[in-house]
Amino acid sequence: MKVLDFGLVKPVVAAMGATGDQSPATEAGLTPGTPAYMAPEVALGETVDGRADIYALGCVAYYLLTGRLVFEAEHVFQLVVKHLEATPTPPSQRVALPVPPALDGLVLACLAKEPAKRPSAAELARSLAVVGATEAEPWGEAQAMRWWREHRPVS
Repeated sequence: MKVLDFGLVKPVVAAMGATGDQSPATEAGLTPGTPAYMAPEVALGETVDGRADIYALGCVAYYLLTGRLVFEAEHVFQLVVKHLEATPTPPSQRVALPVPPALDGLVLACLAKEPAKRPSAAELARSLAVVGATEAEPWGEAQAMRWWREHRPVS
């Protein structure tokens, strides 16, 4: 599996509404991205590089392991604050199925608040290979489908 990009897609030309105003999606002051997967540096408007993608990948991995978002909140701003300040609960503590400790730690490393503390893409690939090699029972498509049937999030 290869992750190619978690980048943002934005129109080159601003979308115009019926009144000629810009659409809300292009208004100044709005933070781009999906708040549930947004790295702290994105929310703060700081310089962003590939390490923000590692954070987003950590959020995706967390969801795939638990069927839940890293942080949940009633309002978007509360969610953003949690990404800025709260410590994530390890995935292994949110599911009944076992999560290998190395995988638990790797997901949490991807979710480090400081970009410099996150693994690089190469380090992440090496660590995932080690975790996969040490699994007693590798998962295939049948196991994954069964897990999702049993743990599908309720909408």
